[in-house]
Amino acid sequence: MTVSPELHTLPTIPSLGAPRQASPDLLRSVFRQHAAGVAVITAHGERPVGFTATSLSSVAAEPPLISFGVGTGSSSWPVVSEAGHIGVHILGEHQQELAATFARSGADRFAAPTRWSRGPEGVPVLDGVLAWLVCRVVARVPAGDHRIVIAEAVAGDPDGAGRPLLYHQGRFNALRD
Repeated sequence: MTVSPELHTLPTIPSLGAPRQASPDLLRSVFRQHAAGVAVITAHGERPVGFTATSLSSVAAEPPLISFGVGTGSSSWPVVSEAGHIGVHILGEHQQELAATFARSGADRFAAPTRWSRGPEGVPVLDGVLAWLVCRVVARVPAGDHRIVIAEAVAGDPDGAGRPLLYHQGRFNALRD
């Protein structure tokens, strides 16, 4: 659907109602309808940093590339902007509190009860996750007030137990049977 150049208005689609002009609120409202997996991204500089991400994507199998978005205003960005390697952790439904901790501004994300150790390339690796990767950063692409980080997997473990944690309608959720 496009904006009518003559009228500068959006057409009404009878079965869907009147469309709204694009805005940050519209984008957030639309993406609340999109269920996404929950990951925690970690990196290590002078100190370990991490944040909860729902923007994780598999980009390519050969070479094995992933991507995620990170806000340039986030407390993790200064370290992620310089890091050669990052950690990607797929959270299980039993890790809602961990997801909330890494999403909370000002939280000491690596203090107890968070369990972690230094993994390959010195990257913080969280314990008890469904799967994790350590990835070498290959690009940071400007995208508005964010950067899209593209990274190549160099090590990992896919063998954690459990079911994935999801994010939908502004809340962490589990799959239903």
